[in-house]
Amino acid sequence: MRSFPADLARTQQEWSAIYRQLAERPGRTELRRRLHRLSAQLFFHPYWQQRRPRPAEWWELRDLGRRGDDVRERSHS
Repeated sequence: MRSFPADLARTQQEWSAIYRQLAERPGRTELRRRLHRLSAQLFFHPYWQQRRPRPAEWWELRDLGRRGDDVRERSHS
């Protein structure tokens, strides 16, 4: 598995948690706004500065967020 910066992995985990909350309580404006901000943070993170991510990289990052594993085990500082 690819190694992602810890802050990027944490942002993805938070994105996944907010997404699940929004699925349970649709229409919550504050959750939609937070999800939108987190999406921008993920997409424009400095890790992707040199190149745009390939679909497989996005899937790995999203999978990391879904599992909720300890980020330190799968990322570097």
